[in-house]
Amino acid sequence: MITTLVYRDAKFAMANPPIESLALLRSDPGVMVWVDICEPSDDETRHVLDTVFQFHPLAIEDCVSDSPLPKVEDYDEYLYLVMHAVDYTKTEHFTTMELDLFLGKNFLVTHHRKPLRPVNVALEKYQRVTGTPVRGPDRFAHHLLDQIVEAYKPALLELQKELDEFEQASLMNAPAKEIFPRVVALRKEFSALRQIVRPQREVATELAQGKTKLVRPTIVPYLRDLAEELARIEAQAETWSEELILAFRVYLNKSSHEANAGIKVLTGLTALTIPVLLIGAWYGMNYQHMPELEQRWTYPLAIVLMLGGTFLMLWVMRRRKWL
Repeated sequence: MITTLVYRDAKFAMANPPIESLALLRSDPGVMVWVDICEPSDDETRHVLDTVFQFHPLAIEDCVSDSPLPKVEDYDEYLYLVMHAVDYTKTEHFTTMELDLFLGKNFLVTHHRKPLRPVNVALEKYQRVTGTPVRGPDRFAHHLLDQIVEAYKPALLELQKELDEFEQASLMNAPAKEIFPRVVALRKEFSALRQIVRPQREVATELAQGKTKLVRPTIVPYLRDLAEELARIEAQAETWSEELILAFRVYLNKSSHEANAGIKVLTGLTALTIPVLLIGAWYGMNYQHMPELEQRWTYPLAIVLMLGGTFLMLWVMRRRKWL
């Protein structure tokens, strides 16, 4: 699906003109267009990217294939950006989807394989407030990047909720078969977040330096603010990752302490049986000549020795706080 916004002299002119007219609009110096390509067919992609805008073959190749990391490339007449927006169609784990942007002097072309909330929000805004003048496609690009950053916030809240739940579970003696998979899953999500946000921060920082003529000086402070927000997200992800490892170490130490305490109790109970086992084994030997066995007081004496030795062992361990 192709969505097109057309502006003439910074004022909204029309939306979604026939696709055949894109080439004519593209060549008009007084016209500015935003062309969004969502879930395109091969013919639509080829017509817009190659026939109408005549982008570089390498840029088109990067656009139609998956790029694992965000980046920005300068092709003199336009900038090619690869960004990643949160994909809310997959709710089980933190995932992102690639968004490709071609920013020129009087055009912005966006390409994505599935609907993205930031793009839909930006398109709906500009179609709703048609009276607001837009003096450059860099305004479209900034608003779109701003929506991408805003879309990270619900995902961050969800990640924080998962971290809090894990910390509570680790303190509530949850079984290891539940703790270990959650640690691995959260670790992967935090790692993916950092790997995506860091290059996007670098892209925003590069654009905010104002070195390209395709970004007006009035937009530079807004891009600088985006770079700072992405830096905060990156720092937050790093902090959460450290908290996750700390909580996991606390869980391991607590489990180890509880296991040692259990072994200590069992060792103490075993030590208490030493007098009984010693005396019982001694008089259980099948020797023919054991004179003390022939006396009447032998049996009561054995009981007294066993009980006395047991209580003596218990007193010593209590005194030394072994039990």
